[in-house]
Amino acid sequence: MAGKIDRVDVFLVDVPTKFARSDAIQTLVKQETVFVEVFTDDGASGLGFSYTIGTGGRAICALIATDLAPKMIGRDPAFVEAIWKDLFFYTHATAVGAITALALSAIDTALWDLRCKRAGLPLHLMAGGARTAIPCYDTDGGWLQIDIDGLVENAKSAKAKGFGGFKVKVGKPHASEDIERLTAVREAVGPAFEIMTDANQGFTVPEAIRRARLMEPLDVAWFEEPLPAEDLGGFVRLSQSTSLPIATGESIYHPSHIREYLAAGACSIVQAEVPRIGGITPWLKTAHLAETFNMPVCPHYVMELHVGLCCAVPNAQWLEHIPQMDLLLTEPMRIENGMGIPSDQPGLGISWSMEKIERGKTEVHERITA
Repeated sequence: MAGKIDRVDVFLVDVPTKFARSDAIQTLVKQETVFVEVFTDDGASGLGFSYTIGTGGRAICALIATDLAPKMIGRDPAFVEAIWKDLFFYTHATAVGAITALALSAIDTALWDLRCKRAGLPLHLMAGGARTAIPCYDTDGGWLQIDIDGLVENAKSAKAKGFGGFKVKVGKPHASEDIERLTAVREAVGPAFEIMTDANQGFTVPEAIRRARLMEPLDVAWFEEPLPAEDLGGFVRLSQSTSLPIATGESIYHPSHIREYLAAGACSIVQAEVPRIGGITPWLKTAHLAETFNMPVCPHYVMELHVGLCCAVPNAQWLEHIPQMDLLLTEPMRIENGMGIPSDQPGLGISWSMEKIERGKTEVHERITA
């Protein structure tokens, strides 16, 4: 008989960015990575994580250590759905919300890591088994602070490496600046290479409609997060006003809110990510929900985790390439000819370097047993 959870460790690791990454609303200089390790009384363990873009990590750790982890002791980790639901309702006063979703995700990914290891299966097979590879597009060369010459060279480099697309951050003070940058990239890479655009929630509805109209002749693959995620009505107006595919979901923290977007016709690409939606358990629900609307899922960030999930579901279209996690790995995620390849090792398939993680710990809650 499988063992029960008898210990949970929670710790925070700061991961500096390789360079300052700027978008329309912020500059990222570090990632706070929240880790949860779940142990069972028969010697098994699973390691999960979530992250913030520089602040709030300690609040997530405190929520897990104080309220969530003690509720897991004595539970059978195979009951992943039951644990997720019980913890969600136990923190009902703070749900739906970012801190709670990020905390649940760190726990849920640890349980999935343990589940996959016990089954002897990699994540992409345990969670569905839809394919063996997923096309990648590059974001790391398209940040807002990069000048036009650098942007063009990075786009050409991504194409030469086999990536199928390149994301350009938009949100310059005047629309003409964004169009100049996008036009230079389109002329450099040609018509058959995809260009994604991302405004990081930086526009009002009228400005988003205006910029979408200006981008239409450039045939961009999508217009991502043009508005604040809470502006559902604005997304409906924008979607009805443009031929551009509208992408959103990374800043939505529960599948039910994605459902509202889909039912309202407010987007055409779902970008839910595991850490912010609350874990692998709700991410899979979201992906399958999108499938019922004949809509693709293209998860935001955390490619090392999402590569397995994109290969688990049939409606995944793209994997986003941002190699931020390399600083905590023994080897990077496998990419061949622009395709992300999931690990065939049992578990999440992420090659964590425990030595690097140990060196980077900034807050630790260990041996939570009751």
